[in-house]
Amino acid sequence: MAVTSSKEGKSSSMDQGKYVRYTAEQVEALERLYHDCPKPSSIRRQQLIRECPILSNIEPKQIKVWFQNRRCREKQRKEASRLQAVNRKLSAMNKLLMEENDRLQKQVSQLVYENGYFRQQLQNASIATTDTSCESVVTSVKHQQQNHLTPRDPPRDASPAGLLSIAEETLTEFLSKAKGNAVEWIQMPGMKPGPDAIGIVTISHGCTGVAARACSLVGIDPTKVAEILKDRTSWLRDCRSVDVLTAFSTGNGGTIELLYMQMYAPTTLASARDFWTLRYTSVLEDGSLVVCERSLSGTQGGPSMPAVQQFVRAEMQPSGYLIRPCEGGGSLIHIVDHMDLEPWSVPEVLRPLYESSTVLAQKVTMSALRHLRQIAQEVSSDVVLGWGRQPAALRTFSQRLCKGFNEAVNGFTDDGWSLMGNDGMEDVTILINSSPSKLFGQQFASSDGLPALGGGILCAKASMLLQNVPPALLVRFLREHRSEWADSNIDAYSAASWKATPCTVPSSRIGGFGGGQVILPLAHTVEHEEFLEVIKLENNGLTQEEALLSRDMFLLQLCSGLDENAVGACAELVFAPIDASLADSSPLLPSGFRVIPLDSGMDGNSPNRTLDLASALEIGSAGARTSVDYGGNSGNLRSVLTIAFQFTFENHLRENVASMARQYVRGVVASVQRVAMALAPSRLGSHLGPRLPPGTPEALTLARWVCQSYRFHLGVDLLRPNSEVNESLLKTLWHHSDAIMCCSLKSLPVFTFANQAGLDMLETTLVALQDISLEKILDDNGRKSFCSDIAQIMQQGYAYLPAGVCVSSMGRPASYDRAIAWKVLNDEENPHCIAFMFMNWSFV
Repeated sequence: MAVTSSKEGKSSSMDQGKYVRYTAEQVEALERLYHDCPKPSSIRRQQLIRECPILSNIEPKQIKVWFQNRRCREKQRKEASRLQAVNRKLSAMNKLLMEENDRLQKQVSQLVYENGYFRQQLQNASIATTDTSCESVVTSVKHQQQNHLTPRDPPRDASPAGLLSIAEETLTEFLSKAKGNAVEWIQMPGMKPGPDAIGIVTISHGCTGVAARACSLVGIDPTKVAEILKDRTSWLRDCRSVDVLTAFSTGNGGTIELLYMQMYAPTTLASARDFWTLRYTSVLEDGSLVVCERSLSGTQGGPSMPAVQQFVRAEMQPSGYLIRPCEGGGSLIHIVDHMDLEPWSVPEVLRPLYESSTVLAQKVTMSALRHLRQIAQEVSSDVVLGWGRQPAALRTFSQRLCKGFNEAVNGFTDDGWSLMGNDGMEDVTILINSSPSKLFGQQFASSDGLPALGGGILCAKASMLLQNVPPALLVRFLREHRSEWADSNIDAYSAASWKATPCTVPSSRIGGFGGGQVILPLAHTVEHEEFLEVIKLENNGLTQEEALLSRDMFLLQLCSGLDENAVGACAELVFAPIDASLADSSPLLPSGFRVIPLDSGMDGNSPNRTLDLASALEIGSAGARTSVDYGGNSGNLRSVLTIAFQFTFENHLRENVASMARQYVRGVVASVQRVAMALAPSRLGSHLGPRLPPGTPEALTLARWVCQSYRFHLGVDLLRPNSEVNESLLKTLWHHSDAIMCCSLKSLPVFTFANQAGLDMLETTLVALQDISLEKILDDNGRKSFCSDIAQIMQQGYAYLPAGVCVSSMGRPASYDRAIAWKVLNDEENPHCIAFMFMNWSFV
């Protein structure tokens, strides 16, 4: 029972309902309701009192106060937990920064000492001897340095003792690099340390080969971190295989392994790389876990590995991971990657890819940190993403898409690929694989369709050099404007060829008859650098009559590298036809695009461009191009584009499919060139800034209507008063910290516009925004509240909405403190749409 007063006999003037003490049974009943509905309405509270006799003696007002206090405690608990996590991370980052500062101070002291020493030697030599003797003194000093740097130990053999000697030497050199002593490290362009940064990332300056170093805090135990990082194929997309040929334990508790690793080539213009290395895992005296690795070559001794066809043997200098336990849980990790990728073996235009430490940092070092952060987030919260899938299952789809695309680009003979004769032109390469089971294993052999008919897989691929087009911008355009380069007939053929029913080989018609595309988000990584999504292509058929039967098809698509500020990062768009069920065992035949920047060493942000370029795609319409400044050294911005498309075929149709594929890829290349010309800057500028929203006249007009209507209804400005120019108004609205979105005035309202915060809240894109209805994002209470407030909005012009919860397109709840809805009027003062602004929102 509830006691309405803590003590009997108090003055009658005391408010008897002010202090309430609840029994354990009453608290349990209230907690159950809170778990189902954190903010019940007055009707729901009265219903609760009727349904639970144990609460019958408590006033509804008291129950309302209990829920208010409970929400407050929950908010305080979450905030305290968040602040503790931020504090732990800041403390760890501060420790790393202090270590980095100490290292730099020691390096400065050492350089000052060496500078003074050599200066004194030169002065003494110039005074006491002639120029000739001076040269001998300097030569003597250099000779002493060379003697100091030259290893005196003889080459070791392949015995366990000899391998242990190599391992101990590798450990010493790696720790020296991890602590910042053996290599001169400089901050990587575009990386700024902070609480939200991935870590402290540096690259080498003036050393042999390419090297990158990173320090970060991850919320995983050291042993688990080492286990994850050792499994390179799970996080390094360019890693084809890692084979452990020999492994044995050492007397000091460590483990030595001999590894053979193969790496994919990023483009058709270069050969793949392989490594023959020794990996040494040990525990230091302070409890730190170390995994270090280096190549085995003639200079170190040890066993040798013969050269493998289609691979160039690269060398790994002492590299690895230093993993230290962190107070309060988690690990402090130092990563060093140091390689000599043999740039002499690639065309000169591609050598920046193999001579850039920034590229190595993006592809290898930072990929390891991102994967660890992703795993830590999945472990810390029970997340179920799109289509009810667990994160690990969707991550497997991403890995399979990347692996399939890399296999198509490289075309290794041991996978069954062989070169098919060309038609007299070398622009498109055709490979065939008559043994698809080597690629897909039992999944392909057991699936319905092609294997039963007899046939194989055909790959058409090409590479081209692009000028003045940022990779992120090009891939984003290809993703959001598929109709500009794709042929719906080819899409339909690719989907139908997986099934047992025979289909005819279509002719290629880029931008041919087809329906629309709907992007359905599935998952994204922590830093939003990679998106996995399902593309629904509506009304696609091999003929117009078939298309009228609404034959929808689906593509599983992986999009990465869309951050224009990520220096040295490549951008990819990879997709494969799938069944609507998205079964885990479904075979995937990926096709797509990869754009790799060749000028990754430049320091600066990526250019500022808009995506509304449909009008600029017409050849010769220079006046229709957008005039947004394209900053930076864009005149020298070069990148290499690799295109690979895969098709299945039956043996009797192989020549027809090859001709179709060759024609289609040539059409795609022409379309991409046309898009690249439209995306290229119309003039150069020096201003660098964040990416703008689509600058169409409609968007500019809508931004003006939204702001004018807000001022008309509420009497205050939505934006700062000096934002009068349309472009400035749209830019300010786009970067507003609160989520602002517009909804159509229909029986089923759908969203027509959202700023960047609104897209983040809904976890969608501008293309997919129009497929999201207002009803989908509101919970039951929100829908009821909106139905009651819509009349006020249309009559009064605006309404204040209480705090609540929305649901993103990926099913994640997002809470907001309060919201405002107002009627947007056009220039004739007629209702155009309804605008919403959700303030102080965050994902629950």
